[in-house]
Amino acid sequence: MRNNLRLFYLGWLFTTITWAQQPPTSPEYSFTLDEAIEFALENSYQSINARRDVAKALKRKWETTADGLPQIDGVVDYQNQLKQQPILFPAIDQATGQEIPGVFQEFFTPQQQASATATLSQKIFDGSYLVGIEAAKSFLQYTDDVEEKTQLEVRKGVINAYGSVLVAQESVKILENNVATLEKNYQETKKIFENGLAEEEDVEQLQITLLQIKNQLSNTERLERIAMQMFNLALGVDVSSNTILSDTLEDLSMKNMDQSTVIKPFILENNIDYRLAYLLTEQTRLEYKLERSKALPKLTAFINYGTAAFDNDFVFFDSETRWFQSSILGASLNIPLFSSLKRDAKTQQAKIADEQSKTDFLRTQQEIQLQYDTAVSDFKFSIESYDTAKQNLALAERIEKKNQIKYSEGLATSFDLRQAQLQLYSSQQEVLQAMLDIINKKAELETILNIPNTNN
Repeated sequence: MRNNLRLFYLGWLFTTITWAQQPPTSPEYSFTLDEAIEFALENSYQSINARRDVAKALKRKWETTADGLPQIDGVVDYQNQLKQQPILFPAIDQATGQEIPGVFQEFFTPQQQASATATLSQKIFDGSYLVGIEAAKSFLQYTDDVEEKTQLEVRKGVINAYGSVLVAQESVKILENNVATLEKNYQETKKIFENGLAEEEDVEQLQITLLQIKNQLSNTERLERIAMQMFNLALGVDVSSNTILSDTLEDLSMKNMDQSTVIKPFILENNIDYRLAYLLTEQTRLEYKLERSKALPKLTAFINYGTAAFDNDFVFFDSETRWFQSSILGASLNIPLFSSLKRDAKTQQAKIADEQSKTDFLRTQQEIQLQYDTAVSDFKFSIESYDTAKQNLALAERIEKKNQIKYSEGLATSFDLRQAQLQLYSSQQEVLQAMLDIINKKAELETILNIPNTNN
């Protein structure tokens, strides 16, 4: 029995040590594009901080609101006069009842005193406070809109990163196939040359192309890893996470070719940049209103209650110590009368700033309209470029195939074959880039249209 327990303990210890020595595995994820967008809107670093900004704005709004609500302050004081200053009164002649010139009597207040006072204050009227309440609401709306803009930018960033990873993956596959084909051609031509039936230049031309494509493959594999890390960063997960993309590049490009988005009328007021620009004009309007309100009187009221005790000894916690009560009710009216035109100068500055913001707002509207027109044009051009790239690829494949046949039959040189191959490889990359452009340009257009997800 004892031996069995010992063996069990040793086995458990070995398993624990072995498990502890294993390197931690990276988390694994799998996303379609829509799932990736949904995940990033919840977990990306930008989205998290945007929500925190909204939470801060809510607290700031309450801070401004609470400034006009009743305020209660309490004060507790204790004083010990280590060296007392006497209070002098003229000396009185007891016989005549007259003051004795040049003679004074000294009196001392109790050496120690303690007091406790509570004051309730309330603003009755303050123009600045009313403007502050309005400004707090505007700031909260501004923060909400900034969060919405952040979500749109996060969505666009995820789409761009997702497409970039797919392009890199497809590029690796194409280059691997190209390397395999070139390697086969190179080995066959090398054997023919060794048998004296081909020129050495033919072998060297194929070798140049093979080395060039291998180099492109190595670089593209590195770019694929970097693109995946950038995608993980956009999601808000560890960059080393093992992430699988479920959608294909071709499916996404076909899905985004739908041009129904450009048919819908563009409503400028729905654009998030328009709303943010409008709120900036509201800010300058409120600043102008605030400066004008400073010429209005301010009325506040207060009431306090206090108690105090005095003695030469520290007896303030004794039950028989006598405490003296006091209470005051009062109001204060502050009326700005004359500031040597200082207030007027500040008011005029705020007015000019308000007019400037309105002009900037008009310019922003024109810029947004131009951005929309440009985005529509770029999106349509990306579709046209894709159609052209597909046709060019088909032509390049036929040309390369014909040159392969001609080369094998001795009717074309290795230089002609190399040119046809390079043209084919360039056309392959152009198709991939055209598909990525469709995805990215559609995302740019949807961002301007304030479309929050791909299902809209």
